[in-house]
Amino acid sequence: MAHFLPYVALLVASVGAQYPEGSLYSPRVSNGYGNWSTAYTKARAFVCNLTITEKVNLTTQTGTGASYGYSLGIIPRVGFRGLALDDSPTGVRSTDYTSAFTAPLNMAMTWDRDLIYAQAYANGAEHKAKGVNVAYSPVVGPLGRSPEGGRNWEGYSPDPYLSGVSFGLTVAGMNAGGTIAVGKHFVLYEQEHFRQVIEWNSYDLPGVTYNITEPYSANADDRTLHELYLWPWYDAVHDGMAAVMCSYNQVNNTQSCQNNHLLNDILKGEMGFQGFIVSDDGSQHSGVLSALAGMDMTILGETSPNGVEGLGISFWGPNLTQSVLNGSVPGWRLDDMATRIMAAYYYLDQDQDFPELNFAQGNLATYGYLYGHAMADWRQINQHVDVRDHHAEIIRRVGANSIIMLKNTNNTLPLKSPKQLAIIGQDAGPSEYGPNGCSDRGCDNGTLAMGWGSGSTNFPYLVDPLSAIQQRALKDRTVVQFVLDNYDIPLIDTVVAQATACLVFINCDSGEGYIEIDNNFGDRKNLTAWLRGDELVNEVAGNCSNTIVIAHTPGPIIMEPWINHPNVTAVLMAGMPGQESGNSLVDVLYGDVNPSGKTPWTIAKARGDYGTDVMYKPNAPVPQLNFTEGLFIDYRHFDHAGIAPRFPFGFGLSYTTFSYSNLRIAPVLAATNATSSAATSPQTTVNPTVCPYTKQNASAYTFPSTISSLTDYIYPYLPRNTSFTIGPAYPAASVIPTAPGTPGGAPGLWDTVCTITATITNTGSVPGQEVAQLYLALGNGEPVRQLRGFNKTMFAVGESNEVAFAVRRRDVSIWDVPSQTWVDVRTLGTSVGVFVGASSRDLRLNGTMAALGSGGYGGGSVLTSGYGGGGGATPTSYATEASDGQINVPVATEASDGQINLPVATGSAS
Repeated sequence: MAHFLPYVALLVASVGAQYPEGSLYSPRVSNGYGNWSTAYTKARAFVCNLTITEKVNLTTQTGTGASYGYSLGIIPRVGFRGLALDDSPTGVRSTDYTSAFTAPLNMAMTWDRDLIYAQAYANGAEHKAKGVNVAYSPVVGPLGRSPEGGRNWEGYSPDPYLSGVSFGLTVAGMNAGGTIAVGKHFVLYEQEHFRQVIEWNSYDLPGVTYNITEPYSANADDRTLHELYLWPWYDAVHDGMAAVMCSYNQVNNTQSCQNNHLLNDILKGEMGFQGFIVSDDGSQHSGVLSALAGMDMTILGETSPNGVEGLGISFWGPNLTQSVLNGSVPGWRLDDMATRIMAAYYYLDQDQDFPELNFAQGNLATYGYLYGHAMADWRQINQHVDVRDHHAEIIRRVGANSIIMLKNTNNTLPLKSPKQLAIIGQDAGPSEYGPNGCSDRGCDNGTLAMGWGSGSTNFPYLVDPLSAIQQRALKDRTVVQFVLDNYDIPLIDTVVAQATACLVFINCDSGEGYIEIDNNFGDRKNLTAWLRGDELVNEVAGNCSNTIVIAHTPGPIIMEPWINHPNVTAVLMAGMPGQESGNSLVDVLYGDVNPSGKTPWTIAKARGDYGTDVMYKPNAPVPQLNFTEGLFIDYRHFDHAGIAPRFPFGFGLSYTTFSYSNLRIAPVLAATNATSSAATSPQTTVNPTVCPYTKQNASAYTFPSTISSLTDYIYPYLPRNTSFTIGPAYPAASVIPTAPGTPGGAPGLWDTVCTITATITNTGSVPGQEVAQLYLALGNGEPVRQLRGFNKTMFAVGESNEVAFAVRRRDVSIWDVPSQTWVDVRTLGTSVGVFVGASSRDLRLNGTMAALGSGGYGGGSVLTSGYGGGGGATPTSYATEASDGQINVPVATEASDGQINLPVATGSAS
């Protein structure tokens, strides 16, 4: 029982000094809203039949590597086998006979709602077939504030609308596939550098002379937070998201996973989130405070990432049991935590014939110890169940439809039975180590089809571009020569001089912060191609008049060294396309699929043009990452600053051409009253009682004498023969149980207020798909234009079709900080500019959506958020706008003595 030794010291350190008397926490207690009601009824009935320790068992995973079986919520007394949890956005992590899907980045590059949903459904179905209840996917944190961000490829786009649509569809698709989709990481997790103290202090970072003491704090004003970084979360909650993972970083100097305002007030309150909030591995920094602030589950269970500072030591587990017994955590809060977890389980009908867990994550052996650390219970741990179905077809379609053609001089592409091809570059061929030779894909060797980190998965196979091109060449009797060594210049010159067309493959990579490649510590250290990629392109183009560049990257790269070279005739960006990489590419190269991908970000001429960057050196022991750019990232910044990009947001060429005409703007008159469909604010406080309580003997909470403890395994029980007190042992915070809002925020936000249509015609010689894009200009300090709709449609040659965009009230609303509400800008006297076109800089049609009233910013009709005070109570002003237009953000900070200093609200709500 060595794993209980630090129990008393840990309790005192992590609980006793967390908050002074008078601190306020507002846990949201839900009874199940709308289609959640049945799930909540079942969950309450289940949870109310449990003991305190059994409820705690639902909240705390058993520890890093403690078990290859179920690792959370195992309750033998009621026959509940527990829950299995796993990554990732690209497939079931660290197992076999599963698919390696395209990166979520590629899903966004398609701009295709149907394909996004189809891949998400397949990923969810594979997790379910492996017996996984909860999958840590999808990702919208990072959003992509800086293009260098290491985990941007796990998400979608720095544009909140495109990310919101993609995020919501992925949640809906994975849920429909049967697995609880965990949206992550909440929120403002925009870089890898300094996300974890242990991780970053272990690196010898260039130019860093001191260690950090806490994860970095991402500091953003309230309007930026809502309109940019929270925007996609509204979509996912509205689309049925059942779980959220809180992030490693701090937000405005409060740890994300113990941030009452973020978790209780915004996520569960304002957005009406009905599911559970889970920590990331190592993102929990407290016991009582994280529970009061709204966190419901901890993984992997320890106080440190992967248990590096002690396996089996948890802020929760026995500490949570003790905290409930001594009154530090109210019993109703534990009930709510367990109820939310089980509500998600029932919401997805996982009580009905859900497959049993049939693999051991990270261990491919057929037989092994079920409890690895304890070396106990030797058995079959892997059933090697093949769950791939026909998902390769979906992956290939997503890959092909995500390819972005940036340049195509004189119709170089598609290839038409070329006489001889030269394939140049390491990225064209297989890795010398095999597709899974580097742990968590942590190397750049061979073709790049996936980034590195916990968002990766094992490839069942990887079709590299060279192999796929050679297969096609057999049909066309094309000669194929290749050089896969980027540094063998004499051989490259010889081979390309003989070719009809030369295909040059370049890449760069990024990933999670626990892996470093060539001083890229998760985040990219630059925006250039790796392995002398720029020089390689110029070398080939200098000797081949028909040079085609293919780039596999986690985001934009700077192309200025070669993009205007007259011999560079075509450029394709292929992202990270998963197991079907080569096949997807060949489909586009030879015209079997007409390219239709569009850039989900801006490609700049210079790195500095983006206006944002990763903080590579800490500016304080607690690094402060200040989002001073506000709303202006990516194309919003380029437009605002008047900077010409190399390729704009939303750009992508086709083998055909399209014309735009006949713009129509039709207001939906029934939805013009901004306040009519607003949610009625519930009463602030609610009766928190979820389950009746009966007194139990002290022995009910201590380790049972009938079982033996396993090494480094986290149990909910207190140590045997431990003296403890039932009743308040620490100064109690002011904990006010509060009703949540409606899922997705005020229902009126989702009303359609205007329908915009345009006619598009295929004016070229081949069928093709066009992504028509809608941009709105909202005024009131907003970006010049912002995406508020897109429609991808297939057109036959000469075909004309009307495409439509349904504009919702949230699409024409801005966040009013003083009143803490969304405001329809038309009620402020603002006429909304309407633009429809093929990219953010290619706007073919324009018009105006008329204003509804008059007034300035801060007035007019508003939509209540569906939370907070009832009966017209004034909401708390969490951030105010000063007379100079700057945002004052009062934040909670932690003093040197460990106490939490809460801000005093300034200003008054209007």
